[in-house]
Amino acid sequence: MPRQGRAEVLVLEQHYVPGGWSHSFTLNGQRFSPGVHYVGYIDDGQSTSELYRGLGIANDMVFFRMNEDGFEHCIVGNETFDFPAGVDNFGTKLIERFPKEEKNIREYLHLVQKVNEELLLIPKLKGWWQKITVPFRTKHFGKFALFPLKKVIGWHVKDPMLKAFLNIQCGDHGLPPNRACFPVHCSVMSHYFDGGFYPMGGGGGIVKAMTNGIKRNGGEVRVEQPVEKIIIENKKAVGVQLKGGQQIMAKNIVSNADPSITFKQLIGESHLSKGLIKKLAKTKYSVTSLILFLTLDMDVTQFGIDSGNIWMMKDENDDDNFDELMNRDIEDGDSFPAVFMSCTTIKDPVSFNGRYHNFEIVTYVNYDKMQQFNELEDYHNEDYKKFKAKVTDKLMNNLEKIIPGAKQNIVQAELGTPKTNEFYINSTRGNVYGTEKTLQHVGRFSYKNKSEIENLYLCGASTLSHGVGGATHSGVAAAALILNCKSEDLMIEDENQKIRIYDADDQSTWPDWVHVKRSDKVRKFKEFKAS
Repeated sequence: MPRQGRAEVLVLEQHYVPGGWSHSFTLNGQRFSPGVHYVGYIDDGQSTSELYRGLGIANDMVFFRMNEDGFEHCIVGNETFDFPAGVDNFGTKLIERFPKEEKNIREYLHLVQKVNEELLLIPKLKGWWQKITVPFRTKHFGKFALFPLKKVIGWHVKDPMLKAFLNIQCGDHGLPPNRACFPVHCSVMSHYFDGGFYPMGGGGGIVKAMTNGIKRNGGEVRVEQPVEKIIIENKKAVGVQLKGGQQIMAKNIVSNADPSITFKQLIGESHLSKGLIKKLAKTKYSVTSLILFLTLDMDVTQFGIDSGNIWMMKDENDDDNFDELMNRDIEDGDSFPAVFMSCTTIKDPVSFNGRYHNFEIVTYVNYDKMQQFNELEDYHNEDYKKFKAKVTDKLMNNLEKIIPGAKQNIVQAELGTPKTNEFYINSTRGNVYGTEKTLQHVGRFSYKNKSEIENLYLCGASTLSHGVGGATHSGVAAAALILNCKSEDLMIEDENQKIRIYDADDQSTWPDWVHVKRSDKVRKFKEFKAS
């Protein structure tokens, strides 16, 4: 248990499953996870692993290590490059591919590491002496923090294709290099330098571990409980009102909704300061997405599909490709200029039924390009069906480039749109990463965990950081503020807590129970087909 006391916890989830972007769901028995495609820092002693150990949920988790030789497969035009696990391996492989850029590659990767280290150091600096020496302790961060990624990488790297490969993970924060905040990109790259890991059960595996932890400690999780209003009395948050009118009073309220939903929709501007109203008006949100949830009846491994993610761009002009995604009509063209693909039945081998493979294919779009549906209360009309069919075909054309014949082997294909994101996640404009991760919305400019309204706290992707780890850390930070302690004070010390890790592509690393669970999945599927 936490050393700094405890508080009774009630989690209210508007969806029929908990987890927000981390939830998993099933379509005709096939599982999909819209928001969790990989996690970094999972090895023993690394920060995400230590976070789960400290929360007392590591024993409830199993992760599969993605292909160490290529946890990211980059396809840029006709060129390919695989990201291996280990920053030294990554550098070596880049130098082998781009020998003329050897010095630049070494310097750039060193800079990325130093900026990330200094970014993590800043919150830990305490006391007068440490604070006045910040410029010396964080000189790399200070020198480059104010510049976009495009400028910084342009100062260090010349080859356009090398830049494109190094920038491919811009998809993990949703901004092109000419607008991306360089420290944020350094944080994303560093998070995956030691490789990617995928949770057994998809994102839902993480959610299940967390909900079990809440329940073990006397908390409660309720689903299908949409909050309609945060109750404010005498400038204090005192409870919430659900749709239907039920009121639940509480000493403290923590909102994981984005700032606009929290303050403008659930509270109302009459309770807000002029400064906060002004900040909300200036707040921009990250991109929204199209996600194709696809099941194929074919052996995709014959086309080189493994546990690694696939990033596909039509050419090395990443800024132009992003502009096309944002400014071109979504239905125009035969394919998308940039997509992300993930085969979850290989990443999580327990989920494979011996025949069908599941994919999540993602691209970003401009919410305003959904104008014809955004203005409708009920958008599920014939035009929406035609729109989804056209977009599905475009995404399948992207997939056909690496899996010929995929269209002829579709078992099911269901498209999630920005409207889907709004409905299930309740995010402003269907955003994926909370606030836009430009310099104006991160660090000291992000929304704080403690709001201006007494007893109201924020957590999630618009506060400390986005992603699975960032959102979890923000929840711990909010809890620490409520309990008047430090985040590290809430971490339990239990040497018996340990995440189990196995190689997704190497069956020899799997324990017997993994083989049994997979065999049971195959047996049940065969029985179902036979019946």
